[in-house]
Amino acid sequence: MGQNGPAGEENIGFIREESHEPHPAAAQAKPPNVCFGCGRANAAGMHLEFSYDEEQRKVMGKFVLGERYQGAPGIIHGGIVALVLDEGLSKVSRLYGVRAVTAELDVEYLRPVRVGEEIRVEAHQERSEGRQLYHAGEIRDGKGRVLARARGRFVVVDAERFARVAGSGSSLGEGEREAGKREEKR
Repeated sequence: MGQNGPAGEENIGFIREESHEPHPAAAQAKPPNVCFGCGRANAAGMHLEFSYDEEQRKVMGKFVLGERYQGAPGIIHGGIVALVLDEGLSKVSRLYGVRAVTAELDVEYLRPVRVGEEIRVEAHQERSEGRQLYHAGEIRDGKGRVLARARGRFVVVDAERFARVAGSGSSLGEGEREAGKREEKR
């Protein structure tokens, strides 16, 4: 079940137990995923993998992060903690069949996330309002203690346009950002 990430570090990821295949939304033909957090096409990336519980509508992941991700000695850098939470929260959108991008992320750091210790990430959707999706999640240690938690707002984007823009290297542009802001104010 384990995957070797960069520099031989172990990133333990889940697959769907009933079929041993990735979630159907992940199996669609698309360009190489170069995301630093989850992209297999990014040699320097973390290669994080998550599983999907469709019945409970949640995303889960289990990881061991190595020294290359530390800030203070023996402690995972806060930016990496935020990245892991953002990855988990963003994957929740797949359970609802939409593509969404992070608009806001609020992280609460409760206890240090230790280098070399297994962590479990879990995320779910709290609510949706039009194109605005509100997700929450947390990181727990092997004893079940909450180490960090996050809430995020995600804006649904047109999947085809997103793929075109991502492939071209340009941004979604002011129109997409303004549409997200208008939806938020409603």
